[in-house]
This record gives sequence, C-alpha cells and structure tokens, in this order.
Amino acid sequence: MNETPFPAERTVVVTGAGSERGIGRATANLMARGGWCVALLDIDAGAAEKAARFVAEASGSATVGVGADVSEQDSVDAAITEVEECLPPIVGLVNLAGISSPTEFMDETVTSWDRVFAVNARGPFVVSQRVLAGMFERRVGRIVNASSISAQRGGGTYSKVAYSASKAAVIGFTRALAREVGGFGVTVNAVAPGPIDTDIMGGTLTDERKADMAGGTLLGRVGTRDDVAALIGFLLSEQAGWITAATYDINGGLQIS
Repeated sequence: MNETPFPAERTVVVTGAGSERGIGRATANLMARGGWCVALLDIDAGAAEKAARFVAEASGSATVGVGADVSEQDSVDAAITEVEECLPPIVGLVNLAGISSPTEFMDETVTSWDRVFAVNARGPFVVSQRVLAGMFERRVGRIVNASSISAQRGGGTYSKVAYSASKAAVIGFTRALAREVGGFGVTVNAVAPGPIDTDIMGGTLTDERKADMAGGTLLGRVGTRDDVAALIGFLLSEQAGWITAATYDINGGLQIS
C-alpha cells in the first residue's frame, strides 16, 4: 500500500499552544515557517488568539487561535469545527496541552488526580478522535503526543505520581491507537522530553535550578522548547511516514532506554 501524498495546503493543530514560553508555541512557529497552516488551541482563548497573530506575522502562514478545554468533548468539537471552516484539511495533530502536579502522593486528592488525567490523558483521546475522521477520509495523517521522562523514570523531575502516571498512559494510548489507524495512512508517535525550560516546570528556571537539573544529563544542559519542536516537526513530516507507535526520548541522555 502506497502512502497518500500530503496535500499542498494542509493544517496542523497544536494544543496547549498559548504559552509564550511553551513547546506548543515553538512547534507552531516551526510548522508555520515550513509552509503549514496552523491552528493554535489553548484553554485561554485570548492567549491562543494572541499566539496565532504572532505566528502569522512571523511566518506569513495562515493561522487561527481558538479557545478549547481539551478534556471536554463539546469544547473540542466546537474548536475543531472552527478550524475546519477557515483552514485547509487537518493533516497533523500535536497533543501538547498538559498540566503538572508537584503534589506528594499522600497529599494528592481525587479531584486533583482526575483533573490531571482529564487534561493529560483524556485530552489526547478527545482531540484525536475528533480529527481522525478527516484523516481517515483523506487516508493520511500525523499525530504526535506529549509524554514525559517522568513516565519512564517514575517521576524524579518536578511532578509527582499523578503526572507520571498520566504521561505513562499517553505512551500506551499512542501504541494502541497506532495499531488501529495505521491502515488509514495515519501515524501516531509520542515524544518523552526530559527537563525543558518551560513554565510547566513551575515557572521560569533560575540559573541555579537549570544547573541542578542538567547535572544528570550527558550534555550538561536542560532542553529548550525548540529542541522538542524540531523532533515533533520531523515526526509530522511526510518523510516520517514509516515511523509509528514509537516513543522518542529527548532528554540529553538523562534517561537511556
């Protein structure tokens, strides 16, 4: 079975893309510069719209910023419907929306646990299910999910059990979904970043904290959002069509697996 070529005009949806210092914004910038139209989704609609304007001005590509709670099906349906009405067909999806949880296990609450899983694990399910019908129809698509080194090491970074467990669920989700959708020309992969200098690590990292976190890496530094965006960009590319169900470590050698 030959792979369906990418359409000349295509859209990538990036969730969690409102934060100025986030991996989502960096990914949106990269894809827009590469000729993709980009839909930036974020629970903060104002931040998503502002980010979309910034990306459009920097790249010249068509963009749209839409508010959406990825854990809520109706919210996602409305957001993707808006994207489909104003941009070309959706070929790529990057599930980056996530929340951290630095709470110790014995202090964790059911409410907080459920919210972490709602965003980090249910979110990729809800958004992927919504965009897959179009990918099936066109018989081409790329989905990239955000896991974490915390899923592989059982924490040991900033977040604790709830976050680590939710990101482990993403790896299982990625592998199982890849099995179901491969016959439709859709690939599904995950990235597992180590310590990255973004606000999900509890705010802007100080030089002292960066040095402490970099100590266990082989490269002597924490990662940047552009490091991760570059990997995501490759997995979204037409050239990555024979890569699926994989989890890519991007952690400076902190975790060797």
